[in-house]
Amino acid sequence: MSFTQAELDYLAGQRLGRLATVSPAGQVQNNPVGFFVDAASGTITIGGHALGASKKFRNIQRGSTVSFVVDDLASVDPWVVRGIEIRGSAVALTDHEPPVPYFSREIITITPSKIISWGWDGARTSRTV
Repeated sequence: MSFTQAELDYLAGQRLGRLATVSPAGQVQNNPVGFFVDAASGTITIGGHALGASKKFRNIQRGSTVSFVVDDLASVDPWVVRGIEIRGSAVALTDHEPPVPYFSREIITITPSKIISWGWDGARTSRTV
């Protein structure tokens, strides 16, 4: 398993993350996306409406690495930010069963190579998977 139990618990309680991809020309794109965690395989699945027509999908088809961030404010007084960044490789799949019925048949799967998390017990952790 690549995620700790605390990270899995945190991700299970979140609905949106931000996926950054890079075009072949080197232009970075960062967009909010819905996601699902597959704890057994240690991967992230991203789905959406007409995902196959998106720039992020095309960037991944062309070999982009990715960075995926999920974060929130645990408290504003005191100010406590927590989150997780997942860096790794991604695959753009077509004609795949969508994670929820109203999403299109395209999905993106992310396999982590590095996981950075912060905001739990005041510690920041970083590890290569």
